[in-house]
This record gives sequence, C-alpha cells and structure tokens, in this order.
Amino acid sequence: MRRFLVALLAGWLTLLFSACSGESINATEGARRKILLVNNKDDPRWLDLHRTNSVVENNIMLALHEGLVVEGATNERDPDPGIAASWQSNPQKSVWSFQLRPDARWSDGNPITPDDFIWSWQRLLNPKLAAEYSGMLFIVKNGREIFEGKLPPDQLGAKKTGPHSLEITLTGPTPHFPQVLCHSIWCPLARHCLEKYGDPLSALNPWTDDGKMITSGPFRLKTYLFRRYLEVEKNPHYWDAATVKLDGIRFYPITSEQTEDRLFRRGQLHITYNVPLDKAPTYLHDHPDVIVNDPNLAVRFYRVNTKRKPFDDARVRRALGLAIDRQSLVDNVLRENQRPAFGVVPPMDGYDEVKGFSFDIAEAQRLLAEAGFPNGQGWPSNVKLHIADSERAIQVAEAMQAMWQKNLGIRIPIRMEDYNSYLSSQQHMDYDISDAGWNADYYDPATFIDMWLTDGGNNRTGWSNPAFDKLLEESGQCTDAASRLATLRKAEALLLSEAPVLPYYYYTRTRMIHPAVVGWTKRLLDDRMWKYFDLRYPPPPSSMDGELRRE
Repeated sequence: MRRFLVALLAGWLTLLFSACSGESINATEGARRKILLVNNKDDPRWLDLHRTNSVVENNIMLALHEGLVVEGATNERDPDPGIAASWQSNPQKSVWSFQLRPDARWSDGNPITPDDFIWSWQRLLNPKLAAEYSGMLFIVKNGREIFEGKLPPDQLGAKKTGPHSLEITLTGPTPHFPQVLCHSIWCPLARHCLEKYGDPLSALNPWTDDGKMITSGPFRLKTYLFRRYLEVEKNPHYWDAATVKLDGIRFYPITSEQTEDRLFRRGQLHITYNVPLDKAPTYLHDHPDVIVNDPNLAVRFYRVNTKRKPFDDARVRRALGLAIDRQSLVDNVLRENQRPAFGVVPPMDGYDEVKGFSFDIAEAQRLLAEAGFPNGQGWPSNVKLHIADSERAIQVAEAMQAMWQKNLGIRIPIRMEDYNSYLSSQQHMDYDISDAGWNADYYDPATFIDMWLTDGGNNRTGWSNPAFDKLLEESGQCTDAASRLATLRKAEALLLSEAPVLPYYYYTRTRMIHPAVVGWTKRLLDDRMWKYFDLRYPPPPSSMDGELRRE
C-alpha cells in the first residue's frame, strides 16, 4: 500500500507539473540546457511595462528591459551603467546628463536612441494610459502637469542633446535620482514596435504577443502559455550579451506554497517564490545550504478604504492598528525572522524609524468606543478582510481575525480572491480592509511614503491630507539631505496618525535554491539581476540530495 501511495503521488505530481508548465523540464535538464526554472507565484496581469504594478510582473520586466542605469551588481545603492555608459549632474543635482552607448540595440537589432526614452516617458504620462506608476515621473519637470492634461507631452523636462546624449531636468534637487532610475518603469519601450501593431495607448494593442515584443534587456520573450509558464530567451543584440550565461528563464505561476515545495523537492524547480510557513523553521535548521532567508526592504500592511464606513473615522482605523500584536505574529505565525512593523518605512541607513503604532489594547478599546462601538457593539456585519488566495495570507488573516475578536470584540470575515482579481479589487477600491505589501522601488524612504499622495496611483485608500502632500513637496525641494529626511519623517508620522494603512511586519524573503544555481546574492530590494545568473551541470551535492532528482 505504501508503494502504491508513493507511486500515486509521483504520478500526480508529474501530471500536475505537466499541466502547469507545458513541456516538462526538470532542474537537472534545465541546468544542462542553461534554462533557469523559477516559480513566480502567478501569471502577470500585463506584459506592457507601463501597465505593470506587481512583484510578479517586475521579475519578468527585469529580464526583458533595461534602463539608463541598473541596480549595482554588488551594491544596490550604487547604480551600475545600463544603456547609459556614464552620467553627471549640475551642482544642484536638478539637471542630469546621460551618455548612451552607441552599441545599445533593441532585440530586433535597431539602435536605442534618446528619442526612445523621451517617447516612452511621454507615453507613461499620457492620462489616457492611466498608468499606476506615472507618479514616479512627477519629479521630472512638467511631468505632473502633462499627466493632468495641463501641458502637452513635448514640454516634458527631457531632451535629446546629441545622437547619444540625453538631458533630464527635474522639479528640484534630487541627489538620489540615479537610484530612482533603477526602477524598471524608466526603461524605454520600442516605439516602432508599438506603432506597428496599432494605437500605442490601447490595451488591445498586441505588441506584447509572442513573436512581436521588442525589448532592450538581456532577454527577449520566447513564449507565454497562460497558466503554464512564460519563457524568455537570451537576447543576442543586447549590448552586454557576452555576460549573459543563461540561454533562458522559465517563470512558473504556481500559487500554492505547498505545491511549489513538493515540486522543488522532486527536482522540478531551481528557485521557489516562498517556503511554506510550517516548514521554514525546519528547513532553515536542516538545509542551510539549500534555503536562503534574506532581509528584504519591504513592508506588509493592510490598506483601509477610508471612503467606506466605519473606516472614514480615523479612530476606528487606529483602533484596529493598535489591537495587533505584531511580535506574536512574527514569532508564532510567520517564523522567518521578520521584524514587527510599527511604521511604513523599514529600517534604512540614515533614516530614524518612525513608530506610529504599538500594541495597546486599552487605547484601541477606548478609540473604538469613542467612535461608537464599545466592546464591538454595533459593529457592521458586512465588513470583510480582503486577501489573495494563498496559504500565507490565510494564516495571517486568521491570526488577525482572532486578535480583533479578542481585543476589540469585533468579527471581520475573510474575503479571498485569486491573485489577479485581488489586485483588480485593490485598484478599484472594491474592499473594506485589504492585505498588501510594498517592496522598495529604490533605496530611499520616499519610495514608502510618496505612494500615499492624494490620488496617487498606488494610494488606493481614498485617503487625502493636504498637509501630508505639502510635506512631500517640501522634501523634494530640500538641498540638505538631513533636512529632507526629517521632513519625510514628519510626513510618515502624519500618515500613521490617521492610519489609512496598518503596517504589521517588515519582510524577510525565504526561498529554496537548487544547488545548480550560480549567482544568487542577498539583495535588500530583492530585484534579481538575471544576466548574472548561471547553472552548473552536473549540479553539485547538497543536504537535500535524498529528495532532489538528478536524472
């Protein structure tokens, strides 16, 4: 009977992985063929760079696209040259000049020019596109005014100054601008590709289909099989193609942590997206050569819809935040060395942590009673906690439910959706309280604070405060670094006092890494520089060899 069950499980896993991935390649075969097998958790909603807004999509974009600069291979805070070979600024750090590589080419062999960058940024700011990341370009002169339709696109503070030269004028001093440019949203798109297939602003333009997409990065799109995998292949026209060792990467959309764990242990993946919470402590102890537990500059939080009752009352929002025992959550539920989050900005060099929350049941109960719900009496029954369909989100949500029930006397049922539906519901503010996370776009506290601007594309809480907006505007005009950070701290403190967002932990990222993988490094932003990865064949031994299949 035991042999039968083992055989049945093996057959089920084979069928499952075949259904999820089309042509099945195990990790050993992938190493031989130089094809990296990565679980990316879900299918991307978009392959149009300007419409993307998730880690799932960003992982793919980092393979397909490259900008003026890229995150440093050895230090994320010091950008490396990308399509720009060099750059410099004026003394005020408000005007930046870039020299593009003459040998920079699109994946179809055509040259990449300064005009490509300018056209791409103008597209991103076009209000018809309604790109969620358009706000990142508001630091460019006239960027906001163009997005609001007050100025034409040709008034953007970016101009071609030579065949391979580009100048960008910003709204004020921005010494960290090279770090900002590392984000994939600044990468160029091939105008000649988008215009070939229709209206560049239309969501129905098929330019991202197999065989049509033209890209600037180390890889190009090979095939996308929905619910199976997305595969990229080496781009032979990439300016630094000699550095790229992989022939391809497969991104799998495996949502279940238990499933990806089983597939990894059966030698069907090189890199997992997560590790099941119930197995992480054991794996960290027994397989330190195969598992990584890296700090990640990211925060997990709940968005609160301030346009819905009773969450239009800041006292209710604060009460929920004060009733969360964050230390117990990371110690007893998550157990992956996360840190409790009492603010939205994770610990960063030079920035003093703002602790806008604590675990204070008495104050939480006082605020809730003052708002009209003493001991939870009268609490509306239709309020729900919105999460994505994942084991991790469910376990955390159930812990939160228990805390709010015990500490405040309120019951909040869970509403669960598949990942893409969950993202759409957040975008359209179709929720009461919604689980969310934010990974740093670049190494600076502003990336966690400026998203809460009034009507910001990533705000999605309905919260607005003119004083907060003013502080962010002032921080953008500070020439002194210390004054700028102090102003950002004031803005964060104001945000937390009104509590449209309830942070609860700062991330670590725990993954299983196959022994064949070369090039995995600790990266606070968790952005993978795919061009530096390689695969060893045959794979070296590891502590998990009893489970990993090698044939």
